[in-house]
Amino acid sequence: MLNKIVIANRGEIALRILRTCKELGIKTVAVHSTADRDLKHVLLADEAICIGPPPSIKSYLNIPAIISAAEITCSVAIHPGYGFLSENADFAEQVERSGFIFIGPRAETIMLMGNKISAISAMKRAGVPCIPGSDGSIGEDMDKNFAIANHIGYPVIIKASSGGGGRGMRVARSNKELDFSIRMTRSEAKAAFSNDVVYMEKYLENPRHIEIQVLADDQGNVLYFPERDCSIQRRHQKVVEEAPAPGISKELRCFIGEYCTKACMEIGYRGAGTFEFLYENGEFFFIEMNTRIQVEHPITEMITGVDLIKEQLRIASGQSIFLKQDEVREYGHAIECRINAEDPINFLPSPGKITAFHAPGGFGVRWESHIYTGYSVPPYYDSMIGKLICFGETRDVAIARMKNALTELIIDGIKTNIDLHLKIMNDENFQRGGTNIYYLEKKLSL
Repeated sequence: MLNKIVIANRGEIALRILRTCKELGIKTVAVHSTADRDLKHVLLADEAICIGPPPSIKSYLNIPAIISAAEITCSVAIHPGYGFLSENADFAEQVERSGFIFIGPRAETIMLMGNKISAISAMKRAGVPCIPGSDGSIGEDMDKNFAIANHIGYPVIIKASSGGGGRGMRVARSNKELDFSIRMTRSEAKAAFSNDVVYMEKYLENPRHIEIQVLADDQGNVLYFPERDCSIQRRHQKVVEEAPAPGISKELRCFIGEYCTKACMEIGYRGAGTFEFLYENGEFFFIEMNTRIQVEHPITEMITGVDLIKEQLRIASGQSIFLKQDEVREYGHAIECRINAEDPINFLPSPGKITAFHAPGGFGVRWESHIYTGYSVPPYYDSMIGKLICFGETRDVAIARMKNALTELIIDGIKTNIDLHLKIMNDENFQRGGTNIYYLEKKLSL
């Protein structure tokens, strides 16, 4: 097992990684910005290194500073968590070139799957079902683009090849809208990702967002886990996740899971990853692969009993996955609510000092967060300050426990989205299950 690692992240995921490292006897190095010196994992780590001022570009995205921290602390590996540099192929390559282990896939795999066009091509070669589209980037010839769109059938969606997190997408419902959508998406992609390559896909009107968690080691073993439903979204950002997905049969799960396994083998995948799909009328359509641990990984852990962070660390140390596919169990139901420091009306971030905090408890309740009474939420980073996960023997029990836990959760001094989550849990359509990815957005607009 690895003896010391650098945790190249912040907040709840950094604390989550640290806890598993402590369980395994792995020493930890917390790197942090000057704004984060009071983070809980920084206070609990064996060593802490300040790597720069608050702006991410000067700290958590500062590759030389992170690698230097690994060097001066004699660490052997770096865990990137999620966000920041977790899917940066250049970072993964520089980590490995510097003699450290990158706790994640190889750089070439991250690069392959980070580009949506090359990722879709790789998935098609592996037989994974994909959305009908342009089969590559689209150019400046609008007559050709009109022909592609009409062949696919309107509506279509224009996507940035390097996009992600809901950015770099625009829908067109006619030839008249297509030209504008392409030009705007190119411009947005250039500004956000320094890459204006775009492609076209069929726009699904009533899809759900279903994803498959995988683990793969260097010995050729691959596991897939029960699916997660991440359809409760706002502006393409996940708000609530659950596992397993309502209405997905075991036969369907095996069907898509086996394709994900085959794809991992073909691209030489290593570590934890997630295949994301749109699901409509009984069919799966691949949209992207996240080559890292997901925010919502705890709900998979709750229904399977597998510690995904521990498996990441074991795989990075050269060990093989300890389970076989037919040994992956599924029991009960789990739901996760992302708790954000944001205004409940306009959703603007709400940084500030937490004057009172009380975590919920009870059977089947899990609270993942770095906050505490007196902690000041900085204005420089993502607004998520915690994740509330509830498990139940059935979906109804999980929802009931979530409602109880949300009413127990106290975070004073800043604004949060706790009330929004209570409204979702009490929503009749959510309680029935199977809402599409547009449902919450439409509900909020009423």
